Amino acid sequence: MKSASIITIKKELQHLPKEDLLELCLRLGRFKNENKALLTYLLFESHDENGYIESVKQTLDETLESINTDSYFYMKKTIRKVLRQLRVFSRYSKKKETEIELLLFFCQRLNSLNPSIHRNRMLSNLYERQLVAIKKKVKALHEDLQYDYNQQLEELESI
Repeated sequence: MKSASIITIKKELQHLPKEDLLELCLRLGRFKNENKALLTYLLFESHDENGYIESVKQTLDETLESINTDSYFYMKKTIRKVLRQLRVFSRYSKKKETEIELLLFFCQRLNSLNPSIHRNRMLSNLYERQLVAIKKKVKALHEDLQYDYNQQLEELESI
């Protein structure tokens, strides 16, 4: 089965009654956890972006606290998992500031891990790529925000 385009879906949704739209949203939420998480964000958390950022930070922090530091192999797996979660959470919010804040938090937490990620080439490269990604995203923001985020970036780069 071939999926319809977004434009076609949008046109079709405009003609549906309210009850059918509600039923479609609920049905969509049942099929995939990511859909349910997006609906949760849109309904309950989109009005309070700072609260959303803090809840995501707490979730990521809990995952990083439970990291297995016995070997770098297990650390890599968990860190990649956290980065995937971070990308999903930042995709829900269309704001670049949210994504930058989460990436900065992620990099700060990576620096505080013990044993140090800088002793492993793969993890240190992952860290450097995140810093480069943050720099690119910061360039698209307003000058005042750029200044604030660049200061935080400089702190991370000096470590």
